[in-house]
Amino acid sequence: MARMHTRRRGSSGSDRPAADDPPEWSDVDADDVEARVVELAEQGYDPSQIGMKLRDEGVTGTPVPDVTLATGKSVTDILDEHEATPELPEDLRNLMTRAIRLREHVQENPQDHQNKRSLQNTESKVRRLVTYYRGDEIAPDFTYSYDVAKELLED
Repeated sequence: MARMHTRRRGSSGSDRPAADDPPEWSDVDADDVEARVVELAEQGYDPSQIGMKLRDEGVTGTPVPDVTLATGKSVTDILDEHEATPELPEDLRNLMTRAIRLREHVQENPQDHQNKRSLQNTESKVRRLVTYYRGDEIAPDFTYSYDVAKELLED
């Protein structure tokens, strides 16, 4: 995977082993996993954090290495079914948080050209994602700006 705003090549990493069935040692009931996913979402965890918590802590002490293998559905699908999805998609919210932090830094340090460029790149990614999610996950007339992002993420 090539990076969006650099000339560098993508980073290599390990792949998850291909598996069709959950491992024998993780025999957790799918309904229990779904209930735990919804419970963690109500506590304010993001979908990626929910997956890590289930991997590390599990349900009733038994780890769940892969929610999709255990339930046949992804974490976000489970949240959609139970109407517990966050108002903004996780990737968009994380990029907006980064853009806010960078903008505040650049306002305090106007001579920091490297972070000024990083802010431009991050805001460009946010605008791309907004176009992708517009009408489906977010309002059709939503447009990104620093003030809008600041207001959305104040919660």
